[in-house]
Amino acid sequence: MTTLSPENSLSARLSASFILGLHPSVKTEAWKFLTGYYSWQSSQDERLTMDSARRKNYESLCQMYEKIQPLLENLHRNFLETRNNITCDIQKLYDKDPLGNVLIDKKKLEKILLLSYVCNSQAEYQRGFHHMVMLFQLMVEHDHETFWFFHFFLQKTEHSCVINIGVSKNLNMLNDLINFMDPVFAEHLRGKGAGTVQSLFPWFCFCFQRAFKSFEDVWRLWEVLLTGKPCRNFQVLVAYSLLQMVREQVLKESMVGNDILLACNNLIDLDADEVISAACLVYAELIQKDQAYSSSETVCATFSATNP
Repeated sequence: MTTLSPENSLSARLSASFILGLHPSVKTEAWKFLTGYYSWQSSQDERLTMDSARRKNYESLCQMYEKIQPLLENLHRNFLETRNNITCDIQKLYDKDPLGNVLIDKKKLEKILLLSYVCNSQAEYQRGFHHMVMLFQLMVEHDHETFWFFHFFLQKTEHSCVINIGVSKNLNMLNDLINFMDPVFAEHLRGKGAGTVQSLFPWFCFCFQRAFKSFEDVWRLWEVLLTGKPCRNFQVLVAYSLLQMVREQVLKESMVGNDILLACNNLIDLDADEVISAACLVYAELIQKDQAYSSSETVCATFSATNP
């Protein structure tokens, strides 16, 4: 159970209040600032100019891709496999609402994913990206906006959802956080639950999409990650908070690894506000421990507060 001083409890509530989400009427425009599509200091004229430049850059990339596509098909051994994976993943998506209205354009989605794969050498295509780009497509009107939202989202979140860049770091940070914050649970996870933490990689790869009850909840969490508030690596605090939801059951039933994973996978239809608030409380408790124990210095440095 979390016990906080009055000062840190207030800090946690203020952090949660700051990141409770955006009104739907301003979401699309606000995301352009959150992702870095627009500068926070830009004027309206500057934003019009920047949007035009983003569109032209996207069109140039599309033209480049069309020219080199035959070369990629013949010489790039991973291109055909990646294109097939993207096509298969997209075909599995539900593209209509309950009334039968088409929600997404699968052809455009495939084009954006392929272009992202070719242009972003740091983030090769992985399963889960098709869901992410679909959510961006649902939010904005134009293809170039979808493309840049995805590109800048990866950058602003330090590629934390990319398997070969951020995911392993997240899992290591999560393991360190459990060891420091909850030694009893950590001991169980090292014993009967050995390997559990490393098997939670889908949480990070999918950026927690599967845990929430609606697209709005997913966007809500992503907005928090884009703000960098209340600290860096907030996604690890979210994962820790989710683990705490199954902690009592795991210890009471002395669960082994596969059963713990099943319990974690059953965490669905969650409310973003509740998860964000829980993660903020974890951060506040971590700060309090840092003030009491100098040994926590390395762990706390991982979650250093960002500049206001």
